[in-house]
Amino acid sequence: MQVHPRRIYPSAVAAIAAAMLLPSLAIVDAVAQTTYPQRPIRLIIGQSPGGASDTVGRIAAQKLGEYLGHSVLVDNRPGASGAIASDLVTRALPDGYTMLLGGASLVINAALSPERPLRLGKDFTPITLLAESSNVFLVHPSHPARTLRELIDFARARPGQVDYASPGTGSPQHLAGELLNVVAGIRMVHIPYKGSGPALADLLGGRVLVMSSTLPSAAAHIKSGRVRALAVTVAKRAPSLPDVPTVAEAGGFPDYEVATWQSLLFPGGTPKPFVDTIQSQAAKALFSPEVAARLRDQGYEPVASTPARFTAFLEAELAKWPKVIKAAGMKAE
Repeated sequence: MQVHPRRIYPSAVAAIAAAMLLPSLAIVDAVAQTTYPQRPIRLIIGQSPGGASDTVGRIAAQKLGEYLGHSVLVDNRPGASGAIASDLVTRALPDGYTMLLGGASLVINAALSPERPLRLGKDFTPITLLAESSNVFLVHPSHPARTLRELIDFARARPGQVDYASPGTGSPQHLAGELLNVVAGIRMVHIPYKGSGPALADLLGGRVLVMSSTLPSAAAHIKSGRVRALAVTVAKRAPSLPDVPTVAEAGGFPDYEVATWQSLLFPGGTPKPFVDTIQSQAAKALFSPEVAARLRDQGYEPVASTPARFTAFLEAELAKWPKVIKAAGMKAE
């Protein structure tokens, strides 16, 4: 075969790329055998400072840094529903010094955009589920439904005529409503807002009568009686609302569960010693009295799952949402 002097063939390109990658991997392996960490770790958050996930990330990062003996520095990279932050992490060197604060948008984005799948192990190395919070179905006090079952019956008798608000398209609260549509065989119509604040304002004003909300945003209004809570969307009743049943209890749907959650992930290929170190120290940090109390003040419960359990959780989420999104006819914006 005649070899063109100026052409680079695919096999040569692959060999060059592998040769360039080997030194980086060797460095990572060498560092994995030494004391870790040896310098500050960067935590990338795909939200502007002050938001709910940013607050949770900062609470965890501060205490985790104390246990690790090196700071965990927050780097906010908002935009594209968290895709900017996640892309940064997938491209980072898997050396244990770059992490992502990942939430439900991570799997929702993957379900909305099948051409950009979330590949566990290749794109990300799961570390731990940090904390989770429930969502809650609310109605205005003027609505006739006093239980979730009554809301379902009301909607079933009026297909396509019952609206429900959420903080935005593709949010866990939006999908909580769509999943209820699927399991209950009803057709409520989603009304997206730009955040919980505007949606709750319209619910309080009676301009919309049904809403799927974050629990922390709605808690004060529930306690004051300005809105009625019908059910929380996680598997267990929320400690702050012990009298409000779960959707599984109230609706008779045992597999129904939609949480708002925050987690830690490394780039794909990060060595196991780094993962185990961060997970073990994060567990200590999350269940320290100070951090646990601060998280609960934000409406979150600490979790600190092992990497294996967190991976299984992500796999279940990745399997669940494409079906719901397809049934709802949702598309990426």
